[in-house]
Amino acid sequence: QAIMAQVTLWPHLFPGPHAMELISRSSGSLPAAPTLAGRGPQVKCSLVTAVVVAQRAGSGMPVGRWRPCARGSERCVLVVVSALALRQCFRPQRRFRGRPGCPLLGDCRFPRMAGIARHAAAEDGKEDVLPEPNSKPAAEKDGGKDMSKEKDMWQESEQAAKAVAKAVAKRAALQQKDAKLAAKAAAKAGAAQAKAAATRVKAVAKAAAKASAKARAKAAAGVQTASAEASGDFGLGSAVVRAVPSPHRKRKAEGQDVDSVAASRRPRAAGSRAEFAEGDVEEALPEDASAQAEALLGGRSAIAQDKAACVARAVALERRRVAATIKLLEEGNTIPFIARYRKELTGSLNEDELRRVERGLQRVDALEARRMRVALALHRREALTDPLRAALLQAAVLEEIEDLWAPFKSKKQTRAQLARERGLGPLAKLIEQVGGKSSWLAPEAVAASSVDEAKGIVSVKEALAGARDILAEKYAQSNDVKQRARAMLEPHASLSSRQRPGADADGQYKIYWNIDMPIRRVKPYQFLAVQRGEANGALKVGFEVSGEACDSFLKQLERKVQPHGAQGEGPWERELRAALSDAFKRLLRPSLEREWRRRLKELAEDDAFDTYRRNIHSKLLTPPLRLHPDWGDSSGDGPVVSVLGIDPAYRTGCKMALIASTGQVIATKVVYPHPPHIAASVPPVQAEQAAALLQELLEVGLQQSSASDAPHARLICSIGNGTASRETESWLRQHVGGTAGLPGRIAYCVVDEAGASVYSASPLAGKELPDMDVSMRGAVSIARRLLDPMAELVKIDPQSIGVGLYQHDVDHRRVVSELKAAVMDCVNSVGVDLNTASPSLLEHVAGLSAALARNIVEHRSARGPFASRAEVLAVKGVGPKAHHQAAGFLRVYGGSEPLDATPVHPESYEVAKRFMRTRESYGGHDIAALAVAWGVGAQTLSDIEAALAGTVKDPREAQPPPRIKAPGSGKRKSQGSGAVDAQESGITVDLLTPGLKLQGVVRNVVAFGAFVDIGVGHDSLLHVSQYPPTARGRADALSVNDNVEVWVQEATRSTGGGKGSAGKGADGPPSKDRWRVSLTAVEPSGLANA
Repeated sequence: QAIMAQVTLWPHLFPGPHAMELISRSSGSLPAAPTLAGRGPQVKCSLVTAVVVAQRAGSGMPVGRWRPCARGSERCVLVVVSALALRQCFRPQRRFRGRPGCPLLGDCRFPRMAGIARHAAAEDGKEDVLPEPNSKPAAEKDGGKDMSKEKDMWQESEQAAKAVAKAVAKRAALQQKDAKLAAKAAAKAGAAQAKAAATRVKAVAKAAAKASAKARAKAAAGVQTASAEASGDFGLGSAVVRAVPSPHRKRKAEGQDVDSVAASRRPRAAGSRAEFAEGDVEEALPEDASAQAEALLGGRSAIAQDKAACVARAVALERRRVAATIKLLEEGNTIPFIARYRKELTGSLNEDELRRVERGLQRVDALEARRMRVALALHRREALTDPLRAALLQAAVLEEIEDLWAPFKSKKQTRAQLARERGLGPLAKLIEQVGGKSSWLAPEAVAASSVDEAKGIVSVKEALAGARDILAEKYAQSNDVKQRARAMLEPHASLSSRQRPGADADGQYKIYWNIDMPIRRVKPYQFLAVQRGEANGALKVGFEVSGEACDSFLKQLERKVQPHGAQGEGPWERELRAALSDAFKRLLRPSLEREWRRRLKELAEDDAFDTYRRNIHSKLLTPPLRLHPDWGDSSGDGPVVSVLGIDPAYRTGCKMALIASTGQVIATKVVYPHPPHIAASVPPVQAEQAAALLQELLEVGLQQSSASDAPHARLICSIGNGTASRETESWLRQHVGGTAGLPGRIAYCVVDEAGASVYSASPLAGKELPDMDVSMRGAVSIARRLLDPMAELVKIDPQSIGVGLYQHDVDHRRVVSELKAAVMDCVNSVGVDLNTASPSLLEHVAGLSAALARNIVEHRSARGPFASRAEVLAVKGVGPKAHHQAAGFLRVYGGSEPLDATPVHPESYEVAKRFMRTRESYGGHDIAALAVAWGVGAQTLSDIEAALAGTVKDPREAQPPPRIKAPGSGKRKSQGSGAVDAQESGITVDLLTPGLKLQGVVRNVVAFGAFVDIGVGHDSLLHVSQYPPTARGRADALSVNDNVEVWVQEATRSTGGGKGSAGKGADGPPSKDRWRVSLTAVEPSGLANA
């Protein structure tokens, strides 16, 4: 094959003038300019006899290398002959045995090889290159000697050349025949494999169709039964007709708001949007997707086989309890129902622990769904090989599945894809093999054959770069390489934050201007803070990895690519090292950084949601006014007959709404007790008119009592804590304190007005207060928040209640789901009066939805109050499943069944009645023994005993009551503590001094501390490091609405934006001052109290 082929030569590799002359005569001419930088010109010739001669050099030394490659329909040979071989083949300026000179092989010592060369040239159609040895010029040059012996030798050489050609042709025919047979066998094996896969898929589809048919038949039978038993049961009939085993679809059939219910259980990757197979577009999985994936993968993953163990490890709970919880959740039970009525199964897990299990289950389901999508997508692309099956089954985290899917993912054309299309794959493979058999050649010399302007490769440099791109993408997408990179680099990675030049002039993110934190030590709130700073353009956030770790990883990667050494400093090694470095810097490291960012965000969001739930829990469970120890029903100082809600403002005036103790609106007014702007004063007439309107509303409110309670009737003003709150509080205190008959009967309380404006403009407010101005609805909401916080706050989107931190920097869907779950937990922990609750409250009861809540209220309005819990089944859309989940949390007072007014679930009524008889008969008993004898859970029986004994308290009684102040009683201080009420004492923010002890109310709790309202118009920060020693380091040490006593550490003023102490809203007068007040709950040493 080498004899018959064309060759490419680099003349600079051949020493001496005769070699240059040889190539010049063979090719006709040399190029005028070099085509390879530093390598000299290249020429093409029909034959280089030096190759043949070198095969049998005088010393027998094997010299020369050739490598066949495909280029079109030709077979080309790359030939290089060493200088040593040329010296053995050619003797400059000498004659050997006086043989005639040949234009091509004038000094050749082997005439047989010269004959072969001549024959090959003749076959190639270039006889003029190798003339006959006895041609005239040669004979004349040789002195006319007898050439008969030489002629016989040339003829013998011709015969040998023909024999070689014949053998070569025969061998080529045999190879072609073998190739055809191999291709035929491969095609047959592929067809058999495809047929077997299709058979498996058909079998799975048939089994799934059979199961679906059985389910439909069973559902149809259920429809007939339900119709016969209760023809009007819309919910049950609809549920059975759909015949879908999913609990969420059953809930939809029962009238529930499936969008909100299923959103919390929809499998998806938390913290980030999961990428989906088939072009990363989310598409619905077929009903039998699980069975199909299992058939394709040859089984289920270890996680799918034991979800409970995986979730238990993630949430650090006992597997048995987690397994029971998962089973209950998959059966369609709600978290409040499981926490209250399935304690024996779950080991008395509380709502927070159950929510953690649910979150872990969602992630496991998302992981398995992703595994199924990738398996099905790979099968459709006929790329699901046995190694991929095994790797997919063993993948334990989402990143591993994404690593397996990455090479097949539909994406924009990459540099590597473009290089493959240009035919640079063989060159990339050669670089990966460190040159292979051409390792002693320069990469540039080899890459020259890949230069093709028609394909867009105009230089050797571009060819090598494209080959490196192919290798870079190959190793960056390798699952094994990524796993090794995670293990080696993550321990040495750190989160870096730097200030952008000229940004953040007011120093809002000053503490993050220059920080480097190991990613394993980054706290959730720190990541959310730098993420917001990055979004605002104030910070430049990235990840840093130590240079030693990067170098160590690259060396290990080189050893993986070339396990047998070959890590030298040659040109091929440099090309390979450059490809690996590019894979790490351009592809692998950015991928790891995105993964680290996604993981940090997921952890930060989990922590943020936990904080949201705790704050929502504290805010919604604020005791209603009737439970207040001094102003509630049990105080004994007279009933509170009405509440006056005040929405403070400067320019637009203070909106006032007087409501009765039942929440009904009595009267509304707008007064203007404050100047419209700074440096202005209130005209006397305007001040008198405002005082007169306030006095009128107070008198009307006190007249709402009965004649017997009139002398002792009391009224409380509820003041919003927004714009002009401090000034309104001072004005109200002066008026009440200076008006005869009001001190002692009139009090006020500052409440959080977050979300009041959102409620005012909502459709619900328009339905409840249709004839009232939007601005006045906010005052009504502020008054009702003091009367019954839970009943009013459930009407507002939980995101607008104003608790937590960085609410707009986390996943919006998760925020909605988590906060709704928190509201549901609070509502169900208290219970709902079925005959008085509003639709906004009923929709948060376990098992009910907004649609069912409206149906219940409409049924109640049309047919009167419910006499028992069982009557709820008559409501349109309420089926047995919804009733079973909700019944225990609905209260019916004064109905036909006394147990309906207790937390006892209807499923336990028989046990409860039996327990009452036993208690009356024997007077005492052992709960555990009784539970065993009756076959019920001990915890369930204990809860029944507490409910019947009336010892189950409202959870709101355990929360701190709101601070209610009575004007005219002097400066209030804590008993013997010396803490000052800054508002009543007239202390403003500019009068704060270190060591001053003040009373405060916690308004918000975050991971790094609590924001406390100390009455100076600016919320102050109590850092977690300044908590009392007994509570330091605990995230739940403080709660929203807690009354605290604190000392001032520092109060500093900054300029450049924000509102002043006058207010926080757009209505307030502008101010350039912004104060930062830091507090401590640890008494400072050496500082006297002011």
